[in-house]
Amino acid sequence: MALTNESRPEEFILLGFADRPWLELPLFVILLITYPMAVMGNITIILVSKLDPRLHSPMYFFLTNLSFLDMCYTTSIVPQMLFNLGSSKKTISYLGCAVQLYFFHMMGSTECLLLALMSLDRYVAICKPLHYTLIMNQQICVLLVSIVWLSGMTYAVSEGTVTLQLPLCGLNKLDHLLCEIPVLIKIACGEKSANGLTLFVVCIFILALPLCLIFASYACIGHAMLKIKSSEGRKKAFGTCSSHLIVVLLFYGPGISMYLQPASSITGDQPKFMALFYGVVTPTLNPFIYTLRNKDVKRALGNLVRKIFTSR
Repeated sequence: MALTNESRPEEFILLGFADRPWLELPLFVILLITYPMAVMGNITIILVSKLDPRLHSPMYFFLTNLSFLDMCYTTSIVPQMLFNLGSSKKTISYLGCAVQLYFFHMMGSTECLLLALMSLDRYVAICKPLHYTLIMNQQICVLLVSIVWLSGMTYAVSEGTVTLQLPLCGLNKLDHLLCEIPVLIKIACGEKSANGLTLFVVCIFILALPLCLIFASYACIGHAMLKIKSSEGRKKAFGTCSSHLIVVLLFYGPGISMYLQPASSITGDQPKFMALFYGVVTPTLNPFIYTLRNKDVKRALGNLVRKIFTSR
């Protein structure tokens, strides 16, 4: 079907929780509290990782990238959500929708791959400790992170562009809080089965394969931890790995339930709650998970706070 002026509306109406208006105020307040927490928490992780020389290692280099990703990820959607929840106008321009679509999916897909890369780093650190500095040297780490970012950008630009080319036949109501690929595919008219299939196949490489790599890494890590004779060594290894594994489960669970199923089967409020979870809840919790469960980060954070107060 050829694209017409009617198939590209000037703006989209984001229905959100229009059928449950009593949810809007509590959700607005929650987002107003959690968004600054997410931003400040992730900025704190970046600062302590950069300022403390003892945290200048591959693990914290990857953690810094994760914090930056989370900060951008939640920023790509929460300000628009707050605006819509706080006003009677529940719209987003076509251009704004396209920009949000690209950024949201770029950050999300990059985070999927980065979490897999972080599990690989933990595997090398615990299972190949004598070769760790050789394998995970600075050049290799920068190269791997660059590949992850480039892959996320490629996915978002390609899949987002193909989705935006779908004819909408004048339809401009999205039963969602933001512009997300499965929701746009669902409201498109004409033949769209190829788009749904493509999204499913691509998401296998973005979601399923990295998750398999993570589980394989942790299977090897678990086997190696059983061989560690020192209880202190096992405790330290478990501490660094458990934080990452919690983040993986929080992020991948909702993502898989949203993207590894046909767009036509997405019903009700599922996409709204899933987007809130992996777009808001996870980026807010990540800094606390890594801070509360990591002695090195807690020590670096304490040193930073002391320096701030003593300088005054």
